[in-house]
Amino acid sequence: MPKLKTKKKTAKRFRITKNGKVLSKKPGRRHLLADKAKKSKRQMRTNKEITGGMSLNIKAQLPYA
Repeated sequence: MPKLKTKKKTAKRFRITKNGKVLSKKPGRRHLLADKAKKSKRQMRTNKEITGGMSLNIKAQLPYA
C-alpha cells in the first residue's frame, strides 16, 4: 500500500491540535492595519476553530497530522 500524500497548501494554512480540533488564522492582519481598531487587531491574533464538514475535509487532506 503506498503512502498517502499530504496536501501542502492545506498544511500551510491549518493546524490540528492534540484533541483533533482544526485551527486556522483569522484573516485581515496583513496590511491596512492603521485603519482598524485596536480591539479588532487584538482579536485577530488568536486562532479560530473550524467546525462541521469543513474540518472533516481538512483532516482528510492531512493524513499524518
